Amino acid sequence: MDATTTVRDYYDSLRHGAPLDTFFAADRPEDDSIVKVGISERLVGSDAVQAGLRDQTLSTSDWVVESHALRVTERDDVAWFSDDVALAWTDEDGERHEFDTRWSGTLERRDGDWRFVGMHVSASQEL
Repeated sequence: MDATTTVRDYYDSLRHGAPLDTFFAADRPEDDSIVKVGISERLVGSDAVQAGLRDQTLSTSDWVVESHALRVTERDDVAWFSDDVALAWTDEDGERHEFDTRWSGTLERRDGDWRFVGMHVSASQEL
């Protein structure tokens, strides 16, 4: 599987409420921790990222994830991506959230599979 397919599979899993934590790499003792920045949180370390994603899966539903500008570059065992994504979901209180978002991130090939080692999602806003 290539890095582009991994990003698209992540989007599909998000849409369908499937587990997301397996898409992220585990921390390595000799490296800095992995990081996932979302619209309202910053998670550092694989334990925090995995717990945050499991909680998100349990507390949200009805996801819309519409990719508009996915670009992925691979070099050996490292890849990076960017995208503009229309993002929407319903939280556990029934409130609907909708954002035009920007995504970027880095993936690393580990044991033949691409895993996210960094991801940043922000809500775009005109100045």
